[in-house]
Amino acid sequence: MPTSYAKRVRSVLTANEARIFRKLTSPRRIQDFIDMLPVNMELDASTYMSPRRVLAAGRAHCFEGALLAAAALAFHGERPLLLDFQSAYDDEDHVVALFRQNGHWGAISKTNHPGLRYRDAIHDSPRGLAASYFHEYYMWDGRKSLRFFSRPFDLTRYSPETWIAASEDLDWLVDALDASAHAPIIPKGNLRKLRPASPFELHASAAVEWRADGRRTPIPPRKTPNRAAGRGS
Repeated sequence: MPTSYAKRVRSVLTANEARIFRKLTSPRRIQDFIDMLPVNMELDASTYMSPRRVLAAGRAHCFEGALLAAAALAFHGERPLLLDFQSAYDDEDHVVALFRQNGHWGAISKTNHPGLRYRDAIHDSPRGLAASYFHEYYMWDGRKSLRFFSRPFDLTRYSPETWIAASEDLDWLVDALDASAHAPIIPKGNLRKLRPASPFELHASAAVEWRADGRRTPIPPRKTPNRAAGRGS
């Protein structure tokens, strides 16, 4: 990304905003910061807040978290890219921020459930990364609902003032992302062959990180396993 865009990003930030972004020097640190923000439950009204408003409000949902992550990446000279997921059965869409390390793709994600979270940069392509979300994307009756993923959506086409420092909701940006080129995630002819998520998967997915009262769900102490084994068995 041209360094001039990073300079433009820095120029629109307040001193406090710049202080926060300056510490977010890697995708891992950005994800850790976003994880600390309570989920925006949109209890009063739906919102599409800019990164400035997210920092002021101290909360974010998936689009807002992805946008904040993209802004932090841009601050440090990385290209701000979004990846949009479109779903079936009236399921909610999801948005993540993309990043690359050593030629491989990863993603920063804000979600309230165990699935659809951060992805390490181990994926050869955006499609491979998008496919890694497929088996976590399902309805509460088990039907897998992810259908389309976007091409990397480059935010450098817009001036930083319009999406990082905006005071109004960013409906126009959500519309542009929705209207951008998307590709199907399911190969032709395989839709009817999908296996629903199991009852155990549905049970595990019911866990939430943030509660409606803005408090984080406490995590019980981890029990010492009886044998030296990972989760792959």
